[in-house]
Amino acid sequence: MSAPNELKMEYTRLGKSGLKISKVIFGAMSFGSSEWQDWVINEDEALPLLKHAYDLGLNTWDTADVYSNGRSEEIIGKALKQYSIPRSKVVILSKCYFGVAEGGEQPHISVLATNDGHMVNQVGLSRKHILDAVDRSVARLGTYIDVLQIHRLDRDTPREEIMKALNDVVESGKVRYIGASSMAAWEFQTLQNIAEKNGWHKFISMQNYYNLLYREEEREMIPYCRDAGVGLIPWSPIARGALARPFNDRGTTRENSDRMLKAMIRSKESEIDKLVINRVEEIAKKKGVSMATVAIAWCLARKVSIQLLV
Repeated sequence: MSAPNELKMEYTRLGKSGLKISKVIFGAMSFGSSEWQDWVINEDEALPLLKHAYDLGLNTWDTADVYSNGRSEEIIGKALKQYSIPRSKVVILSKCYFGVAEGGEQPHISVLATNDGHMVNQVGLSRKHILDAVDRSVARLGTYIDVLQIHRLDRDTPREEIMKALNDVVESGKVRYIGASSMAAWEFQTLQNIAEKNGWHKFISMQNYYNLLYREEEREMIPYCRDAGVGLIPWSPIARGALARPFNDRGTTRENSDRMLKAMIRSKESEIDKLVINRVEEIAKKKGVSMATVAIAWCLARKVSIQLLV
């Protein structure tokens, strides 16, 4: 029996769907192979973390087929079996769009983003790739997907084709719900309108980039989602680690190897960013907590579910 003052995970409905998720979501991008990214941890280190998260009530896990070229999904599937975790007690989110290398190779994600050459028809959101990607994800996980999210919008594929394929994977039973990630609000609304017009399954969630350093989503995407009853799952609430340590602390493995950290944050830093990070550090010291805790608390205060990336 839990102690009266023991902190418990809180759960919330994902948008206006009936699905409940933990308010903090365990992101599994860091699980897989260091050959994919230097800061990724291997299976032996990842499995105990998943078990610990489950024991704490953190039952919603987010992965993607492209993370370590499928290894992240495989590790989640292994955790369910190794620790005898009932499938009904966890919510698994995965994604499709990027290609996944065959044969155990670990090329960088940039190699897997172009629908051409040896990756033709293995990237994007064509009907062929969506159906193929779902089959492979289900095989790696060893189970169905609760929420399949489109990792990016494929602007080369007709939107009707995208939404019909997503509807069909839900109807197949391999996927329970669909979600989206990282696009303009008008594009997201267009996809929703297509689904509604045809009586197809609509997106129940939007996984957008949102944190103390990037608040552009407050203009259109967040107001639209709140009005439409779409759940918000911001990714990278600690800005790929920039909000988790002092401004001049640049000595971590991720700092020196994460190209996206450089492209999205470091190359665009301003005095305002420095002020924000310094303020997070100041509050963290005052409260006796980590900077990451402050950044995450800020997101949660905006009534969204957030991803906790290890």
